[in-house]
Amino acid sequence: MACFSEKQEALVKESWMVMKEDIPALSLYLYKMILEIAPEARGLFSFLKDTTELPQNNPKLKSHAVKVFKMVCEAAIQLREKGEVVITGSTLKYMGTVHVQKGIVDSQFEVVNH
Repeated sequence: MACFSEKQEALVKESWMVMKEDIPALSLYLYKMILEIAPEARGLFSFLKDTTELPQNNPKLKSHAVKVFKMVCEAAIQLREKGEVVITGSTLKYMGTVHVQKGIVDSQFEVVNH
C-alpha cells in the first residue's frame, strides 16, 4: 500500500482544519454533487430517502458528513504514521460496516472521485 508523504498528510490535516469550520455547508455540497452524478444514490442514505431536496438543516446529514470527513483525515494520518490504515475501533470500521450492510460495492465509490 502506498503511504502518504509528510506533505500529503499535512495537506489533509490542514484541509480538515478548514473543513470542520463549515461542515454543514460542505456536507450539503458533497451530497449535492453525489446526487447530481448518481441520483440513484438517494435511496442509500436514510436521511435522504423521503425527500426530493437536500435537507439543509438535517442533523443526520451533518453528522454523517463529519464522520466521512473525519475518516479521511484519520486514514491519511494512519497511512503516514503506520504505512497502513488500521480499522479496529475507528470511524472507518463503523462506516465500512454500514456500507457492507447496505450492499455498497467498490464501483459506487467512484462518484466521489469527481
